[in-house]
Amino acid sequence: MLDFEVFGVFAVRFLEMIGERSMIRIGCGQGFWGDLLRAPIDLVRKGPLDYLVMDFLAELTMSIMHKQRLRDPMLGYAKDLVPLLDTILPDIVSRNIKVITNGGGANPAACRDAVRSLAGKAGVRGLRIAVVLGDDVLPRVDELLAHGVALDNMETGESIAGIRERLTSANAYLGAGPIVEALRQGAQIVLTGRTADASLALAPMIAEFGWSPDDWDRLAAGIVAGHILECGAQSTGGNFTGDWKAVPDLARIGFPIAEVHPDGTSVITKHPGTGGLVSCATVKEQLVYEIGDPAGYTTPDCVADFTTVRLREIGPDRVEVSGVRGKPATAFLKVSMSYHDGYSAVGTLTYSWPEALAKARKADEILRARLEDLGLRFQEIRTEYLGYDSCFGPLARETCDLNEVVLRVGVRGRERRDVDRFCREIAPLVLTGPPSVTGYAGTRPKPEDVIAFWPALIPRIAVAPEVSVEET
Repeated sequence: MLDFEVFGVFAVRFLEMIGERSMIRIGCGQGFWGDLLRAPIDLVRKGPLDYLVMDFLAELTMSIMHKQRLRDPMLGYAKDLVPLLDTILPDIVSRNIKVITNGGGANPAACRDAVRSLAGKAGVRGLRIAVVLGDDVLPRVDELLAHGVALDNMETGESIAGIRERLTSANAYLGAGPIVEALRQGAQIVLTGRTADASLALAPMIAEFGWSPDDWDRLAAGIVAGHILECGAQSTGGNFTGDWKAVPDLARIGFPIAEVHPDGTSVITKHPGTGGLVSCATVKEQLVYEIGDPAGYTTPDCVADFTTVRLREIGPDRVEVSGVRGKPATAFLKVSMSYHDGYSAVGTLTYSWPEALAKARKADEILRARLEDLGLRFQEIRTEYLGYDSCFGPLARETCDLNEVVLRVGVRGRERRDVDRFCREIAPLVLTGPPSVTGYAGTRPKPEDVIAFWPALIPRIAVAPEVSVEET
C-alpha cells in the first residue's frame, strides 16, 4: 500500500532536483533597524528555511546612514547586520539558506566588504555576496532637475527649490528585479540599499518560480506576502491590538515565515515551539498597516489590490493567503529624500502628587513666559503631560488626582542658539517653579539636527540599478 506522506516528500524532493520547487519558505528576521537580535538566529536554527530576509530601513533611516557615511566612508549601513551574519554564517552556509537584506543602507559596498572580511576570518570559501547599487540619486539631483524631473513633494506639491541646498539624502525605491538578477547569478547573500520592503521577499519567489514580469496577479500575491512579513513579529502577535493578553509567550515570540507556492498562494506561519500567535486577526492587522489606498498599494513591481485578499486559518498558527489581484506597475518610482530643517530639543521634569497635573501645567506656563521674555521664537513648541495626555492629546480627561505627571516640552527652531537657550531654561524650574519636582538628572538637553522627509517621484527609466556579485 502506498504511503502518501512518503510519496509527497519524494515528489517534493524530485521537483527540487529538476529545478522546480513546489514551495519555498521565506522568513523575516528584522522589521526595522534595532529589532530583536535573536530573531534571525531563531529563524535559521529552529526549523526549515530557504530564505532569510531582513528589513532594516524606515523612511528617515537612510538620512541617518548618510550622515554616518559622511563621518566615516566605511560606515553607512546597519551596523547590527554584520555581527548577526557572523553568528549565523555557519548555519546559512551548511543549510544553503539565502539572505536578502536592505541593511546595506547608504553604503552596500562597505557592508559587503565587512561581510567578506568576517567570512574570511571564519574560513568560509566560495560564498557569493551581491550588492545592489543605483538607488542613491543624491549626486544626480541637479542633473535630474536640468532634464525636467521636478522632484516636487508628492504629498504637498511644494517645489524642491526651497530645500535643494539642504538635501541630505535622496534614494529611489528599487524593486525585486536587481535582487532576482543577483540570485540567478548564484548569490547567497544579497545586500541592497533602499529597496521596497515587500520586494525583498518577492524577489526569491520570482527567481524560484520563474514568474513573468507582467504576471501582475502573482507579483501582487508576492507583494502581499512580503508586506505581511516586512514588519517582523507584528504579524505573529507583536503589537497586537486584539486580544493581546491571549498571545502566548511574547518573551520568546517567533518571527513570521511565508510558505509560498508557485501559483502565488502562501501560508503565514512561524516555527513550532516559538511564542506568539499567527491568526487571521494578527495577519489582518499587519495587512492594513501603512498601505494607504487598499485597492491600489503601489510598489516598484506592481500595484496590489488588498481588497481581493482572502485569509483562511488552516491550522494552529497557519493562515492561508489567496485570491490576490494585481495591476501593472507605474512609470514612476518613489524617492525618499531628506533635508536639514533646523534644530530641536526636548526637556522633561516629573511632578508628584498632590495636584501633579496642575503643577506640571503651571511649570509649562512659567517656561513659556520666560522664553517669550527672552525674545525667543520657535517654529513649534509642544507640551505633553506623560501619564495624562501624551497619547490622547486634547481628548484626554482627568479622572483622578494623578500620582505623578512627567512634563515633556519640546521646541523646534531654525537657529541652534535659540534652541540651546531653551535647553538652559529647564533646570531652573526645579527651584523657581512649582513644588514636588524630580526627574532632572544628568546633563541638560542638547540641540539636535532636525531631518525632515521629502517624498517625490522619479521616472523609472531615470534609475539604473547595478548588480555586482563577488566570491569569497
